[in-house]
Amino acid sequence: MKVNPLPDTYAIQPDFVIPRVITGLWQIADMERGGSLKDFQSKAKDMKAYADMGFNTFDMADHYGSAEDIAGVYRQNYQGEQPIKVMTKWVPEPKKMTKANVKDAVAVSLKRLQAEQIDLMQFHAWNYVDSSWLEALFYLQELKEEGLIKHLGLTNFDTAHLRMVLSSGIEVVSNQVCFSLLDMRAAQAMNQFCEASGIRLFAFGTLAGGFLSEKWLNAPEPKLNDDLNWSQMKYWRFINTAGDWQSFQALLSVLNEMAIEKGVTIANLATRFILEQPAVAAVIIGARLGENNHSLDNLRLFGFELSKDDHKRIGQALGSLAPIPGDCGDEYRKPPFLTASGDLSHHFDEFDQPYPTEDGADGRTKALSGTVWEDIGGFSRAVKKNNMITVSGTTATLGDKVIGGNDPVAQTHFIIDKIEGALKSLGSSLDDVIRTRIFVRHLPDWEPVARAHGERFKDIQPANTLVQAALVGDEYLVEMEADAWMG
Repeated sequence: MKVNPLPDTYAIQPDFVIPRVITGLWQIADMERGGSLKDFQSKAKDMKAYADMGFNTFDMADHYGSAEDIAGVYRQNYQGEQPIKVMTKWVPEPKKMTKANVKDAVAVSLKRLQAEQIDLMQFHAWNYVDSSWLEALFYLQELKEEGLIKHLGLTNFDTAHLRMVLSSGIEVVSNQVCFSLLDMRAAQAMNQFCEASGIRLFAFGTLAGGFLSEKWLNAPEPKLNDDLNWSQMKYWRFINTAGDWQSFQALLSVLNEMAIEKGVTIANLATRFILEQPAVAAVIIGARLGENNHSLDNLRLFGFELSKDDHKRIGQALGSLAPIPGDCGDEYRKPPFLTASGDLSHHFDEFDQPYPTEDGADGRTKALSGTVWEDIGGFSRAVKKNNMITVSGTTATLGDKVIGGNDPVAQTHFIIDKIEGALKSLGSSLDDVIRTRIFVRHLPDWEPVARAHGERFKDIQPANTLVQAALVGDEYLVEMEADAWMG
């Protein structure tokens, strides 16, 4: 097997060409877990060791410890000698967004990076039912047009909301998602949609925090405690969600046999499998700067390929594992929370209420979105009385925008998000919905709209009516209302 002198590259855009292995700096935060920052100068020099070998693109975030600061010191000292590309993320708390606080967040990253423009700003949304996340993305789009951001991307978005973003005219080029032999969610609807839309995937967690390696072959199951680093704590949860330690060992055994046959490592094999998935542009492999450097081993990835029989053999080995539930990013939005802590407590304290509520004199509680139409028409977004909640006819409106554009599926998902937000504001959830009514402008849209409804309500199965109707406003393709019973 040959070892390439440089990694293969991928052109996300003509002006954004990256190696197919990106160096992830998440573990900077773990290395600084005790509260003391690492020496920026020495860590910048450690970054240069990767860049010198062709791994010149680094993934970081506002909450990855001092990763952005270290990249800024690199740019100050080495950018002229060995340029790097920076992919960072903004992961705001689930609060109301204004253009000012979005611009402030970008300004903080630019200052830390010592840059005038961010190569790729990736956005994470915690809570789809509060449309503030969409407002933040529209503001980021404006900052892109102003030149502060070169390219926009997403991180941990599911397929429905990636589709919603694109159909609403927000220019994103990528989605960073967990994608590994333990977690093949992205190989399903996400891969199909990205292939059709031209969005590229960045796969993280490909080595499952190092568990997909010879080190853990035939090793006893580790205990979930502080002896594990944050990455290991997180992917221990993936292993146990997909099965158990014994079934994971069965997978490692098959991978080890194949790796020996090919003269590569288990990590090489597991990574190559993900690199060969159709929509994947690059994998992100984490680095503990200054403690290890796997660049030579990563170069092996570009000296071999997997055959159809190899893919089949690996696929059969995966048969002993259960699929990770849900779509991409669900581990951050619903149980089981597959995070280092097993919940979201280390990210933020609580969610903002999507809609303000008011109590009425007759025992009813109103959820209000604050639009002018509520005053003109004399109605509420939703009303709760006793155990009953009724949600008004809902369209894909956000301020002066129509979310989802000409895509009835995207409009439907946003409408259901709004309905869910109204229910949550009144102490309820989609699980309490007992009836929905759907109105479509164009009769041929009934089936894709019904399928979108089915995707969100498949485990609830409320009573439903779907009819064609002349909706008010040509831009609206779908309208929907709902009743819920909090019995």
